[in-house]
Amino acid sequence: MSRKLTGVTILLVSVLAGRAAIAQDSPNYAKAKQEGEVRWYTTNIIDTGVIPIVTAFEKRYPGVKVIYSRGDSPQTVVKILNEAKAGRIEADVVGGTGTSAPLQKAGLLTPYKVMNWDAIPTERKDPNGYWTSNILYFHTPAVNTDLVKPADIPTKLEDLLSPKWKGKLSWSTSSLGGPAFIGSVLVGLGEEKGMEFLRKLAKQDVISLGVSARAAVERVSAGEYAVALGILNFHAQIDTEKGAPVRWLPIEPILGTFSVEAVLKDAPRPNAARLFVDFLMSEEAARVLANAGFLPALPTVPAKTPSLKPEGGNFKANFVTPDFLADNTEKWMGLRKDLFE
Repeated sequence: MSRKLTGVTILLVSVLAGRAAIAQDSPNYAKAKQEGEVRWYTTNIIDTGVIPIVTAFEKRYPGVKVIYSRGDSPQTVVKILNEAKAGRIEADVVGGTGTSAPLQKAGLLTPYKVMNWDAIPTERKDPNGYWTSNILYFHTPAVNTDLVKPADIPTKLEDLLSPKWKGKLSWSTSSLGGPAFIGSVLVGLGEEKGMEFLRKLAKQDVISLGVSARAAVERVSAGEYAVALGILNFHAQIDTEKGAPVRWLPIEPILGTFSVEAVLKDAPRPNAARLFVDFLMSEEAARVLANAGFLPALPTVPAKTPSLKPEGGNFKANFVTPDFLADNTEKWMGLRKDLFE
């Protein structure tokens, strides 16, 4: 009997200690529980980038529910701007590649330096805390290995200009697709050489797909197109691991961008917002993302497939900040229309 009581006591102490540790590791938890939920506007893929994170967060912080809304960056920005005009901000946290810069410019973000601030490299966070990166993106081409023979797979940028690829190249019209590929070329080669290459590429009759960059990869995986330009390399890797005949290509120059998270200035649930962003930048969340195939921005958590990142894949990437993207994406989208339509 005494042993059973001792065991129960130990179990109770362990549970209480665990709850105390959870409460202790974030000063926002107690007040966040009073708010009850956090609303997250995100550009992440729901089944791999949203649900696993939500599940892990709600398990770690009982009593705080995550309500999420998924959309591409432009639509998400417009949604928040409209809410602000109506005087009724609904979101607490917003994430994506192209969300932070326009919202910061509009005065709708508030600075917040996460608890894990010192562990995050300087170039992967805003110096004042307006945004912090948790995911790295690398923009590369992808090829269907059933449609393209090994000897014909492009290995360098100039290979894409071969007559054999005329009418067989595709890209997404979204900002992360064709425009990002155009950005990769201009940032990597410089304006003069970059434009020279793009004018030659325009003669290849690149097929524009009115879908997301992720969907463009799926079209290649399904054998609808031989090559997609400007995809995110981890998207192709996810399909590869599912058995699809697709492979991403480390063709330089490669653009590196960040998916970042930020707290809304007039967030209805500010404590839950800070708690959630703290979690998103934690090692625990980084491991969840890595297990789902994403590339964590936190250096202490490796990618599940190391070759997807420059240090493991032996390629170079030109990283650009969200502000740089905001200043140049419209130009890149305009070039896609002017040169390729």
